[in-house]
Order: sequence, then C-alpha cells, then structure tokens
Amino acid sequence: MSEIHGWAAHAAGAELSAYKYKVEELPPNEVEVKITHCGVCYSDVHLIDNDWGISKYPFIPGHEIVGKITAVGSGVQDRKVGDRVGIGWQADSCGICEWCRKGDEHLCAKAQPTCVGRNGGYAGSIRVNARFAVPVPEVLESENVAPLLCGGITVYSPLRNWLARPSSRVGVVGIGGLGHMGVQFAHAFGSEVTAFSTSADKAEEAKSLGAHHFVNTRDTGALKKVAGSFDLILSTVSADQDFQGFIGALRPKGTLVVLGASPSPIQISAFSLLAGQKAVAGSPTGSPSDLHEMLDIAARHGIKAITESFAMKDCNQAIAKVKKNQVRYRAVLKN
Repeated sequence: MSEIHGWAAHAAGAELSAYKYKVEELPPNEVEVKITHCGVCYSDVHLIDNDWGISKYPFIPGHEIVGKITAVGSGVQDRKVGDRVGIGWQADSCGICEWCRKGDEHLCAKAQPTCVGRNGGYAGSIRVNARFAVPVPEVLESENVAPLLCGGITVYSPLRNWLARPSSRVGVVGIGGLGHMGVQFAHAFGSEVTAFSTSADKAEEAKSLGAHHFVNTRDTGALKKVAGSFDLILSTVSADQDFQGFIGALRPKGTLVVLGASPSPIQISAFSLLAGQKAVAGSPTGSPSDLHEMLDIAARHGIKAITESFAMKDCNQAIAKVKKNQVRYRAVLKN
C-alpha cells in the first residue's frame, strides 16, 4: 500500500488544501502516472463548487494530465515505464458495450470520468485504465499539450465528425480557452475559418492562429452580413448567445455544434431549421482513438494551447484567475 499526495476540495466552493489518499496494489489493466503537468479546465471549477450536483468530498480535481508512467499492471502490454502519456476527461469505460466496441468509449453509459467519483490530476500521481493513457508525440511540449486533452479534443471531435475539409466554411464562436484551439484545428483541416468574438482586440491574434476572417459580434447586424455563409459553426462560449443568428449564418445543410453550456435554454425557430435542412448538435470530448489522432495532427501542424503556468502548490491562485477570466488562454499546473 502506498499514498498519493495532492490538493483537494473538502467542501463545495472551498479552497483546495493538501490531501493524501492510500492506493492498493495496481490493478492488472491500469498504469500509474507521475504527473508533470495538469491543465485547469473550467469543468474543474464546476466540480469544486458542485455546480452539477455530482461532486463528493474530499476530492482532487484535474483531468488535463501529462506525465510519465511509473508502473504498469500485469495485463498491460502496450504501455511501459517511462512512456510520456496524456489523460483527459475519461479514465475508464466498461469496454464491452455497443459504444465501446465501436471505439466510442466516451459515449459508454458506464464511462468513468477522471475526477468525478475519484481523485484527479492536481496531484503527484494518478492511476487510470491504460487505454486512456494516450502516448504524447515527442515534439509536443507538456505544458502546451495538457489543455488539448480536454479543451482540444472538445473542438477537434466536431470538426472530424462533421467532416470539416478544404471546401468547408467553418465558424468558431468565442476566441478563448476552447476557441483559440478550435481555430487552429479548423485551419489544419484546410477549411476557410472565421472567428466570432465580442472582443475586437482579438482580431489579429485570431488571424495569427489561422482565422481568415474575423466578425465582431458586438457590431449591430454583424451576423446578418454573413447570413448563409457557413457549413459548420462551433459555439465554444458558456454564455447565452444569439443562436438564432448563428442558424441564419449557416448554409443549407449546415450544422451549429454547441460545445459551451449556456445557462438559458436554446430557443430556435423550427422553420429556420426546416427551410435549409439545418441542424443543431452537441458534442462532448472524444474517445482514446480520437485523442491519438488529435495529438498526431497537433504534432504535425504545430498546434498548441496558449498557456500560463503555475506551480501545483499555487492551484488556488490559478483557479481564482480562471474564475475571473484573467488567463489567456489556459492555466496549467506544474509539478
């Protein structure tokens, strides 16, 4: 029996404090990973505050993890000690259901999130099913790759699943923690990319990340000017939006994919969907296979998260800055 040390919330909304928990013999299908970096995702904030009503305390947050394998279970054949791996939102699945058999483990009804009902990555080490510890290409820096493991795959998956390609016109709403990665991936797919933001000062940065066009959504009539323009729009903002306006910005057969959970119900005219055979969809993270593919593309196209680094012991400072939207664009904790 050994101990893992980390930083845990002991009640809803509480600051994190030092915490340790005991672990037994490593299960046959798991690996133990010594954590070097862990991203601070806003989902961690929701879990610390129990906004979703699923948190149990004490618990250690964190699910954008990079580190090196220090031990492998007796049944693991495709990972070895010393491998650098990434771990995202998911740590396990049943492995036998319809969705797992199809390679869509993230849709498994028994999917086990990395830090829901278990201790996550604001720690020295973590244990997960080896299938969910994905090798990280050598050229990628650990700090910049950590946010790709949740935020990055969240924007990559819909581009892949709705078949973004060089002929596609793709819009990315919100140039923040998710959106700045979404622009880079859409550009890598060869699509014509438009960034939508309420911050006019982000125009040049969005274009440096790969956007061909920029639309300031604070401008009256801005969405009407691009009506009927897009095959795919990714809404990355967790705030109420002019969703009807974005439906109007779609071309026939276009899709609006919602990635940010807005507080109010989405209200859209049914006729606006029927007339152009348009669709509204949601998209979660992605499977281990998707993560493998995304990291390979990130390595080949030089895609990385723009990060601000904090020592692991300064996790409360990082969380406070994330809550106040003072990080451009992702906070990463470093051991």
